[in-house]
Amino acid sequence: MKTVFLLRHAKSDWSNAGLEDHDRPLNARGRDTAPQMADYIKSKHYRPALILCSTARRTIETYDLIKDVLGDAPVKFEEDLYLAEDRHLWGRLHWLDDAAKSVMFIGHNPGLEQFANALTASPKRESEEKLHKRMRDKFSTCALAVIKLPADTWRAAKRGTGKLHDFMRPKDL
Repeated sequence: MKTVFLLRHAKSDWSNAGLEDHDRPLNARGRDTAPQMADYIKSKHYRPALILCSTARRTIETYDLIKDVLGDAPVKFEEDLYLAEDRHLWGRLHWLDDAAKSVMFIGHNPGLEQFANALTASPKRESEEKLHKRMRDKFSTCALAVIKLPADTWRAAKRGTGKLHDFMRPKDL
């Protein structure tokens, strides 16, 4: 069993029109919600074995605001995760070291949301459907999806086989 944590960056600042998209920082709301999500992660005892983070300023700032609750997991800042599409995230997942039982991607929409939907199987119970519906309705900034994959290796991970274990948005905290 492998676990994938998908964390969308916190709310970013659009007020400085002169900044490149890659360089946009978090806004005040983002700086408030990331620590709230960190508290939630801590309360659930979520501890990824590896963290893969986009190099965008807003993803790095999100990581900085939650890193204290993630334990000693190594983090890799990867340029290729900046605005990565679903297919790229699949490729990156398949090349993970199998020694890592879990990974957290900190990234961007729409790729992260598409990846979450592609990883997960259709729900079988009403309670699972509610969780899926929340995720499909809005994978908002600083939202966290936790997906359990029935695979012994990362390369064995297949589309539509994962179980959405948890989905939390800042507004639901």
